[in-house]
Amino acid sequence: MDVVTRMVADRPVVIFSRTTCCMSHTIKTLISEFGANPTVYELDEIPNGQQVERALQQIGCNPSVPAVFIRQQLVGGPNQVMSLQLRNHCS
Repeated sequence: MDVVTRMVADRPVVIFSRTTCCMSHTIKTLISEFGANPTVYELDEIPNGQQVERALQQIGCNPSVPAVFIRQQLVGGPNQVMSLQLRNHCS
């Protein structure tokens, strides 16, 4: 958990992703379309990616990617992000 906390500290929007994950690509595109400039960590490209993935699973991210944090708070994965987007369009 500490590794994730350090990685999201002082960053408004963070996405944990994998370069080969189509849902990660979709979420990164969606967040960018909102005008955000997220910090993206590709777990299959960073040295401690497996450690970060285990930490994400320990805090409830299942699957572990994509995982979105806004203002250091876990928003969730694709289902939660898509639900937020739909609520914004329907209200």
